[in-house]
Amino acid sequence: MAGWMWLRCLFGPNLQRIHRSPDQTRADGRTPRRGWNYQPRGLEKHTDSILGWASVIWSLSYYSSPLLLCYLYRKGYICSSKLVPLSQYVGTALVCLLGVACLRGWGRWRNPEYIQFFSILEETRKNHTPSNKKKLACFDFDFKNWPVDFSWKEVSSPKLSKGGVSLLRPEPKHRGAADGVLSSVRTLPCHILSYLIAHSFGRRMLYPGSVGLLQKAMRPMLQQGQARLVEEYDGQRNKLVACDGNEIDTMFVDRRTDGGPAGKTLVICCEGNAGFYEVGCMNTPLDGGYSVLGWNHPGFGGSTGVPFPQNEANAMDVVIQFAVHKLGFQLSDIIVYAWSIGGFTASWAVMSYPEIRALVLDASFDDLLPLALKVMPESWRPLVTHTVRQYMNLNNAEQLCKYQGPVLLIRRTKDEIITTTGPEDIMSNRGNDLLLKLLQYRYPKVMTDDAVRAVRQWLAAGTQIEGESVYTGYEVDDDWCLSVLQSYQTDRETLFPWSVGEDMTLEGRRQLALFLARKYMRNFDTTHCTPLPISEFRPPWRLESQ
Repeated sequence: MAGWMWLRCLFGPNLQRIHRSPDQTRADGRTPRRGWNYQPRGLEKHTDSILGWASVIWSLSYYSSPLLLCYLYRKGYICSSKLVPLSQYVGTALVCLLGVACLRGWGRWRNPEYIQFFSILEETRKNHTPSNKKKLACFDFDFKNWPVDFSWKEVSSPKLSKGGVSLLRPEPKHRGAADGVLSSVRTLPCHILSYLIAHSFGRRMLYPGSVGLLQKAMRPMLQQGQARLVEEYDGQRNKLVACDGNEIDTMFVDRRTDGGPAGKTLVICCEGNAGFYEVGCMNTPLDGGYSVLGWNHPGFGGSTGVPFPQNEANAMDVVIQFAVHKLGFQLSDIIVYAWSIGGFTASWAVMSYPEIRALVLDASFDDLLPLALKVMPESWRPLVTHTVRQYMNLNNAEQLCKYQGPVLLIRRTKDEIITTTGPEDIMSNRGNDLLLKLLQYRYPKVMTDDAVRAVRQWLAAGTQIEGESVYTGYEVDDDWCLSVLQSYQTDRETLFPWSVGEDMTLEGRRQLALFLARKYMRNFDTTHCTPLPISEFRPPWRLESQ
């Protein structure tokens, strides 16, 4: 029996922290210390350190393998006479590491805290009841060993297609049969190269948070953030299984029982390309008293997979299904909040679930392609275009225009990431294009060339004072604009696009365009990565609420 337990400890998960149960109190009635880092004993500590360094060395070798192989080839080491001794050294190192792992298993077996944790984990795997889940939630450990809390299979999802949920695809170009075959042959090298770029450095450049070395470097910060969410906010960690088999790491903070009106609303947070819910944009709605559901991209933190658009949408779909079918929220109770590249999954969510109450996009962009072209050589333009459209088509504006509900865009006036020239050129901020495309779709009769020029002039204002100067310079009458929109909404079908502005004067269109631009977009005078304060987070403008 002892040998069997030692063997199971050998292959058991790493334990990082123990959270004291929230219903535990001290005898003197004082607030207890809510948690502490797991303290391995000497043998386990040293062997774990050795295995950790081996993992780092393996990661470095993996990412540098192309350069390393080229170097070895030029030096003549890629031959049988050199590889045989090398394989012997590698084999010896692996045997030593196996011995170290066995010693670590022994150290775990001799630690009562680890044995207690492992017993609870085994019991929860056999019987996943709420009481066992509550006991297991007192431990922070390798998420791959966490039992599944919700799967897409538990509900019927009509949005599934062959590769998962449906995505908007670029329009195919129509050609004759012979022309199509010849074109496919000519472009085959481009297709192969695009695939290699997308699945190697391209995906890692776009989503650096999925790189293992970065996650190892951030691990202490992520563990601290995890502990804060669980111990200070009573956060509930859950594992969701998407339709592609990826396991999605989520954190839910329930504020419905606090009595505040904001707690009845669920804010689903979509993080940036190097963001994690442990230290990301969840903190903003938490400060506002909302119920909050955060999740990590595929390949980030405890989530498995890789963050390609299809996998991202599949993950977002199961997160929404979990919020509705497991947490008990209605779609009309949900606000989707996204920062930066999270705008893709957020805009997909509101496109696919139009009953969602509202969308807030912070420091997001309209389309990935202009930003990708910015960082690549001009000679690569055709290849970059094909790669983005085929494998990384983050078409936020196109998805956003499929949504009928309220939208708020937050533009960072000193944004250095989603500008195509530099932070000093505010007109190169792709948030401007996102706003214009949305307004041009929803109010095509208002957004004439002259009205677009007026909105661009307002967008070019770098400060609030300059923006107000442009606004007052066009003598915008807010009451008149509001009455025009309200009367149109009352008299006609309210689905976008609207025909309001069809019989309006040039001056009227300019006023209405500026009024709508200021309602749909707010400026935040800071850089891309500054956390958004709760004072800047608010539900989007609704015409019917006026």
